[in-house]
Amino acid sequence: MTTVVEPSAAMRDKKTSSLAASASFGTFVIVFAIAAPVIYVLSELANWPLFTYHPGTNRIDFGWAAARANEGPAMYWYGWIATMLIGSATLGAVAARFPRLSERIPLFLIWLLPLLALPILAYALMPFWTR
Repeated sequence: MTTVVEPSAAMRDKKTSSLAASASFGTFVIVFAIAAPVIYVLSELANWPLFTYHPGTNRIDFGWAAARANEGPAMYWYGWIATMLIGSATLGAVAARFPRLSERIPLFLIWLLPLLALPILAYALMPFWTR
């Protein structure tokens, strides 16, 4: 014997609001996901890190800074990630003001652009493992 419990009328009429169900949030996520690999590749190829981290001395320089003698390597990856996060979040926030924009964006770009970015980044970073 199975018992099916029907929700009460009050529970059926109660609508829950969720950020994930919001059209504005959906547009933000789609634009963020599309812009992130593009901005990351551009910032890496043009060498536009937001900051440079020097782990040997625990120093952070704004923008791009060369490694100093006897201080170890300079790390740009953190700066490229910060550039990508700020740029993608800004574009996503602007796009969220137009929630119907997501209907016009082809969703296959969310997967295609990161896949296209991988060989570009591998080629650009090739000197690091071919020296």
